[in-house]
Amino acid sequence: MLHLPEQVQRFFLTSSKKTKYMATELNYVTKEGMDNLRKELEQLKKVERPNISKQIAEARDKGDLSENAEYDAAKDAQGLLEAKIAKLENLIAYSRIIDESKFDNSKVSLLSKVTVKNLKINKEMVYTIVSESEANLKEGKISSKSAIGAGLIGKSKGDIAEITVPAGIVKFEIIDISR
Repeated sequence: MLHLPEQVQRFFLTSSKKTKYMATELNYVTKEGMDNLRKELEQLKKVERPNISKQIAEARDKGDLSENAEYDAAKDAQGLLEAKIAKLENLIAYSRIIDESKFDNSKVSLLSKVTVKNLKINKEMVYTIVSESEANLKEGKISSKSAIGAGLIGKSKGDIAEITVPAGIVKFEIIDISR
């Protein structure tokens, strides 16, 4: 049985943090997104976990565990790794792969590639609406739960979306919707 450090146990027992890190609702992802989650989980289990076990064994061999900072650090790292593995396993369990063929391209929805024009600065941008776990602004992928993503969902070509962002209200015109 794996012993988790006290700070990790508190992490899972604190309800406000638990809901933040443990999925309690379905998460819709692309096949690529699910594959990435599974690869990351496999990396953690097959590479990171054995490395930390090795570090613990090496630290244990150095003698007295009560004053062994290396041992404590390795045990803490193990606890954090196990928490990350549990989070990923939970996310995968609550994830469903989206069938893009069943979506209507006339309205913005999950996996829509949306060309919008920011009417305040008169600049066009292209975003792909994805789940939270796949969001990556550098790749133009925004979460459906972000302010802009949520504000665009359900809009049609030609619509003006007024979205409240930290800087105020921004108006976006929907120029194009595709997959």
